Amino acid sequence: MARLPRLTVPGYPHHIIQRGNNRQPIFSREADYQLLLDLIHEHARQQHVAIHAYVLMSNHFHLLATPETEEGIPQMMQAVGRRYVRHYNLRQERSGTLWEGRYRSTLIQAERYLLACMVYIDLNPVRAGMAADPADYRWSSHEHYIGRRADKLVTPHPLYWELGNTPFARDEAYGTLVRAGIGDREKQALTDSALRGWALGEPDYVAELQRRTQRRVARAQAGRPRTKTE
Repeated sequence: MARLPRLTVPGYPHHIIQRGNNRQPIFSREADYQLLLDLIHEHARQQHVAIHAYVLMSNHFHLLATPETEEGIPQMMQAVGRRYVRHYNLRQERSGTLWEGRYRSTLIQAERYLLACMVYIDLNPVRAGMAADPADYRWSSHEHYIGRRADKLVTPHPLYWELGNTPFARDEAYGTLVRAGIGDREKQALTDSALRGWALGEPDYVAELQRRTQRRVARAQAGRPRTKTE
């Protein structure tokens, strides 16, 4: 089956995944992690993309981002990918691709899935056995949201600000969400939607998106189409 073209809609949050080729590592030292973060920061600013959350794993990374323009995320990801691979190949004395094809992404309904997606992103290192607690993992936005450090890359979404009237209240409320975690069905929905490109949200949200684009945003229902007489 041909892969769907990526859908980017300004003003909507997008969950993005970029994997290493054949699941190979995309970092070989700590400086590589920092370089990738610096490149994302640089090009997100240039392309007017707000990064709400992120995690860099050993062989892939996740972003939760809202672009101001239709080309913001594609241009950001293209620039980051090219510059990072050029640096990595030069230092490792290697050639060829580092990425598993193009990045994957989808739109998520903010009111229903944005905070859940942030929790999902933060818990990646715990699920992978790389940390006992998300606060123990350095290469994510989690510490920013629990008040341990200020992260220049992060632009909190308005829904995060609604968690409390003070920084301490928001930190505590978000920490509680992360400790509660998310269910297996929600976790699978977030993974599948990003990898397959289907918008994730309630029917009204999906219908609104569909009105804004000719590209199909949700999987067609199984079965033959209904006729007018039916």
